[in-house]
Amino acid sequence: MKIFNWFFALAFLGFASLQYNDPDPYVWIPIYLAMTIFCVAITLRPISKTIYLLLSFVYFVYMAILSPSVMNWLNSDDRSMLFDEFAKMQNIYIEETREFLGLAICLAVLGINFFLAKRQTPHRSN
Repeated sequence: MKIFNWFFALAFLGFASLQYNDPDPYVWIPIYLAMTIFCVAITLRPISKTIYLLLSFVYFVYMAILSPSVMNWLNSDDRSMLFDEFAKMQNIYIEETREFLGLAICLAVLGINFFLAKRQTPHRSN
């Protein structure tokens, strides 16, 4: 699990560094840096359930805000535009769908860590 988390710590750090020229770096740099810190911290010691819940809540809320753009993309004739650099300048829903997918990656990493940590925690018998 340490390799998984170190890999994603580096990936999220890379994602954060690519956001400096984004129209909203003040949103995305903290999102990806929070995940970088999370991935490093969890390799050092167990993380509080509160941290999982807080990050998950923030990411789910932002995904809900972006979901209309994802629906626009799903209903579009050419879904390959998601990977076209020019398309993101023409259609805001392309950029917002990419942002949605970034949040989905964050949630996947949180979820995997949460469920694996839960499995490794010894259960108390009363």
